[in-house]
Amino acid sequence: MSEQMEVGVAGLGVMGSAIARRFLGRERTVCVYDIRPEATDALAREGAATAESPAVLAASGVVVLSLNTADIVEQVVFGADGVLSAAPDGVLVIDMSSIDPGRTHEFAERAAKLGAGWVDAPLSGGAPGAERGELTLMLGGEEEHVERALPALGALAARLTHLGPAGSGQLVKSVNQVLVGVGFAALAEAAALVRAAGLPPRQVLTALSGGRADSALLQEFFVKFADADLSPTGRVSNMVKDLEAARDYARSAGIPLPVTTAVAELHRWLAAAGHGDADNAALMHYYAPLEVRP
Repeated sequence: MSEQMEVGVAGLGVMGSAIARRFLGRERTVCVYDIRPEATDALAREGAATAESPAVLAASGVVVLSLNTADIVEQVVFGADGVLSAAPDGVLVIDMSSIDPGRTHEFAERAAKLGAGWVDAPLSGGAPGAERGELTLMLGGEEEHVERALPALGALAARLTHLGPAGSGQLVKSVNQVLVGVGFAALAEAAALVRAAGLPPRQVLTALSGGRADSALLQEFFVKFADADLSPTGRVSNMVKDLEAARDYARSAGIPLPVTTAVAELHRWLAAAGHGDADNAALMHYYAPLEVRP
């Protein structure tokens, strides 16, 4: 992406805000939109321009979405004041949300009829990965659109893989979330054992490092879980959504996912108990009442 290239960002939750800040940190011209004025105001103080509606973002030429559901994506892009509401020719929508692959394919077809491009670019690495420019991105879309998206996405990611047509990235993100969600549940159970024994989490991590149990997930999250540190890196409600999307696809393909189903229900229990907006480390609430850091 050249220094003069502009980018719009719609959706300023934990992830979207990190994405916008990464662009700003790379001296990009960034215009942001969110329904919450406090979210746009925070980015404005850091140098971003603000948009009164998603339609304004179309002037940037490249618009990145970081939204919670397919219905919200549809409204932000195709609604009355959506990014493509004026059918601006040549706009490229890069959807970094995690949504249903089928809906993504539908959105890409609708965008094409309006003269716009669509790339689904769901991510792994969370807000910390975005802030460091070290995300892993799974890309779906037409080759020409992916090529056009790469300069912008290169500011955010250390690994980008084009997997096929629109929706392919979302399908692989479902695979990713099955592995991560099940991994989180395993980490929570291991952390519960460590807490019960009164063992020092960092020394336990050192002991496990380099063995077969070692992984990026273990290194990043084990101490966080064992310390019941709920500083936000992701949300329980988003994991519920992602695991359910994986189960829905599995049902359509006739594939049983018993472990994923159990983990999805564990996350659903947390959401029902009022922890839907909490960090994934809230899994520790399942094992015992916790005094947690905010």
